[in-house]
Amino acid sequence: LMVWLRRTTHYLFIVVVAVNSTLLTINAGDYIFYTDWAWTSFVVFSISQSTMLVVGAIYYMLFTGVPGTATYYATIMTIYTWVAKGAWFALGYPYDFIAVPVWIPSAMLLDLTYWATRRNKHAAIIIGGTLVGLSLPIFNMINLLLVRDPLEMAFKYPRPTLPPYMTPIEPQVGKFYNSPVALGSGAGAVLSVPIAALGAKLNTWTYRWMAA
Repeated sequence: LMVWLRRTTHYLFIVVVAVNSTLLTINAGDYIFYTDWAWTSFVVFSISQSTMLVVGAIYYMLFTGVPGTATYYATIMTIYTWVAKGAWFALGYPYDFIAVPVWIPSAMLLDLTYWATRRNKHAAIIIGGTLVGLSLPIFNMINLLLVRDPLEMAFKYPRPTLPPYMTPIEPQVGKFYNSPVALGSGAGAVLSVPIAALGAKLNTWTYRWMAA
C-alpha cells in the first residue's frame, strides 16, 4: 500500500508542476505569450521553452527512474494548453488565437536517450539536453507555419491586460538574425544541457530532503 501511495503521489506531483509550467508559458508577460511573441522573438521563445521543458522533464524522469516520464510530463502540458485554447475559442476568439507549443517530440527524445543508455543520468543530461534544445525550435516552427495568419492574430485582437511597452512589434527578420530556427536550436542546445543538470541536481536535493 505504501509503495502504491508513494508512486501515486509522485505522478500527481508531476501533474501539478506540469500544469504550473504551462501556466508560466501562457502568462509570461501576456496571457497569449506564444501567439504574440513567437514570431517577433522566436529565438528567445525557443530558448525559454527548451530550458523550461528540460528542467521539469529530467527532474521527474530521474525522480521516477522510468523512461517515458518526460513524455508524460510534456503531454500534460500540451493537454492543459489545448484546454486554454478551447476556453479562448469559447469566448469568441479565433481558433488560431492560441497556437499550442510542441513539447512532446522533444520530450520523447529525452526519454529515448535515457532508455537507450540504460538509465544513464549523465547521458540523459548531455545527450538528452542537447537533443531537446536542438529539436524544439524545429518542431515549433513547423507548428507556427500551420497557423493561418499569425501576424493578424497578434495585431488584430485587443489585449486589455497588455501594458503598452509589451505591444507586439513587426518581426525584423534579416536585420537581427537570418535564421531564427538555426539560432534558436544552437542556443537551445548549449543552454539546455546546464539546465538539465540543474534539474538532475534538484532531484538529488529532493531525495536528500525526503531522507532527512
